[in-house]
Amino acid sequence: MLKFFKIIAILEGISCIVLFSNMLFIKHNNPELYHTLLFPIGMTHGALFSVYMVLAIMLKYELDWPWKKFFIIAIASVPPFGTFYIEKKYL
Repeated sequence: MLKFFKIIAILEGISCIVLFSNMLFIKHNNPELYHTLLFPIGMTHGALFSVYMVLAIMLKYELDWPWKKFFIIAIASVPPFGTFYIEKKYL
């Protein structure tokens, strides 16, 4: 399950970067494309975030992580590139 969690962590980080780049770059250059891409990218990112959090909770109890490690892993899903850092340092 840890390997699956690592994959989800990387995909969640990529989806966050894609979502932000859509908001920052495409919005001003091509507003129609922005609105077309916003829902599927946002929905994908939200689903991956939810799976990331559920798996983190499951692994906390399965691998008996300390609460500090669990909270660091959970908080790392919020900032961009946070999941990449966690995947290399903690997992």
